[in-house]
Amino acid sequence: MKFSLFVHMERLDASQSHKSLYEEFVALCEIADKGGMHAIWTGEHHGMDFTIAPNPFVTIADLARRTSRARLGTGTVIAPFWHPIKLAGEAAMADIICDGRLDIGIARGAYSFEYERLLPGLDAWGAGQRMRELIPAVKGIWAGDYAHDGEFFKFPSTTSAPKPLQQPNPPIWVAARDPNSHEFAVANGCNVQVTPLWQGDDEVQSLMERFNDACAKNPEIERPKIMLLRHTYVGSSEDDVAQAAHELSVYYNYFFAWFKNEKPVTQGLIERIPDEQIRANAMLSDQVMRTNNVVGDAETVIERLKAYEALGYDEYSFWIDTGMSFERKKASLKRFITEVMPAFQE
Repeated sequence: MKFSLFVHMERLDASQSHKSLYEEFVALCEIADKGGMHAIWTGEHHGMDFTIAPNPFVTIADLARRTSRARLGTGTVIAPFWHPIKLAGEAAMADIICDGRLDIGIARGAYSFEYERLLPGLDAWGAGQRMRELIPAVKGIWAGDYAHDGEFFKFPSTTSAPKPLQQPNPPIWVAARDPNSHEFAVANGCNVQVTPLWQGDDEVQSLMERFNDACAKNPEIERPKIMLLRHTYVGSSEDDVAQAAHELSVYYNYFFAWFKNEKPVTQGLIERIPDEQIRANAMLSDQVMRTNNVVGDAETVIERLKAYEALGYDEYSFWIDTGMSFERKKASLKRFITEVMPAFQE
């Protein structure tokens, strides 16, 4: 099982500048690259200081000059916000800039906050349908002289300019949860990204079962790869681990506040959630965060990850967005690289 870093800029208040957040983001990516992690993933979000990532290809172009080994992936571009010609060209240019290290993760998107602003009236179903039309079209444009007459896009014969360095194209990953999404990804020769979010390992098992079922339904397709994305913290002591569990509880309370899209947002920041409200949310309690996410000392983390490897996951992505300080993120990531990853080396 390979290991990667999943990372964005993030803030819950305006106490830190966007410039310094970016510098910290780059520093984490450099640690991952130098530490031998297989890939770095960063995504796309708009108007949200909770997850600052307006164009992953711009970020990847910068990371291409600051890293040398890790693959650089979009985790993920939001399909309904892209025209296939534009996505094909920008991705191909990024692949050239990073010397063929690009992976492209694509999702339908998760936040109605973003749908309201970029495509008013869009819902999750419509976003998923756009993704299903987008991916084959992008592959066709990379192949060249491709015309399209679909529900959402219509254009005459077009060839990507430039074409990607990787041939026939960079690996494509689809963010999947329901069985139909797994089946679409496998049938179209795409790898799969999954995340159980705050849920426990029963969901990790269920996600793999959905993937295996999709592969069984498409026996003529070479089995693609599957990546598991989980919030992870490698602690130095019991108190350190307990603090991380609470920080994840805070993070997920804000995640769901954004997801529900009910609280006021001012200057890109959502209304603060009172501490007593966070502590009263049993679904996202400190103990639930510690039990369900991969949080603990190195030995505990290794044991959890060995179980995921045994299930058949090809890649485990260390989701570092947690609302905690840069110093705490950095220390946990370094412990993961030096104390956890060696247990998986052949």
